Amino acid sequence: MTDRDDWGSRLRTDRPHSARVWDYLLGGKNHYPVDSQAGELILKTFPEFAAIARVQRRFLERVVRFLARDAGIRQFLDIGTGLPTTCNTHEVAQGIAPESRIVYVDNDPIVLAHADALLVSAPEGKCAYLDADVRDPQKILTQAAHTLDFDQPVGLMLLNIMGQVSDEEEPERIVAELIDALPRGSYVALSDGTATNDQLQAAVEAYNAQSVNTYHLRSPEHIGSFLRGTRLVEPGLVRSADWRPDPDSAGTPQEQGHAVGAVGLKE
Repeated sequence: MTDRDDWGSRLRTDRPHSARVWDYLLGGKNHYPVDSQAGELILKTFPEFAAIARVQRRFLERVVRFLARDAGIRQFLDIGTGLPTTCNTHEVAQGIAPESRIVYVDNDPIVLAHADALLVSAPEGKCAYLDADVRDPQKILTQAAHTLDFDQPVGLMLLNIMGQVSDEEEPERIVAELIDALPRGSYVALSDGTATNDQLQAAVEAYNAQSVNTYHLRSPEHIGSFLRGTRLVEPGLVRSADWRPDPDSAGTPQEQGHAVGAVGLKE
């Protein structure tokens, strides 16, 4: 369910893109000079930004581990997956339950170009990639139904993606549509950067001024409101680094702050 024919025409190498800048901050290789330049500008303004990227990746690992091991989830819908890196959703989930099914969703053409790395499923399970935008939840749900059974619980992953949707684009409505389509017993994991630091705000504004897409920092309370209608599992909405941390994962205060996350259960 990917359209590779036009990905080259959609690829913008003259302006930075969030997935490629994120890849640079995580130490990846799938980016262009314009993306590394944007990454360096962000780090110059807010040096802790790369640490936030690492914290968010570890949050994904812990959430998927919880969902697969403790909650018994065997289906995952990962929207805004970004470029393949280590410990992708299917690797963590199928490492616990090989029969897990995962649908990745992104609209960045370079992610589409590297989608094959996201589709190496365990033989017992299945992986699929959708070339779609979070702003079109009905398209996502319709196409994901070719791989996922929406009569059975699903783990919906919305990590670092709703911040890319402006308030005018109604992120609350988008999340509500996605949650409404999930059966009871499903979980929703959500995390984004917070508007709690002036330097971080300045770094994001500098990035937005030159990027193909923009990012919108919000208050922790605003981010948490996206999960209205679900019951937050312990410890609720907290800093991403504080959500069920591994015993050996203590980091610096800079690494621990500036992003929040939560997992909600649809009852």
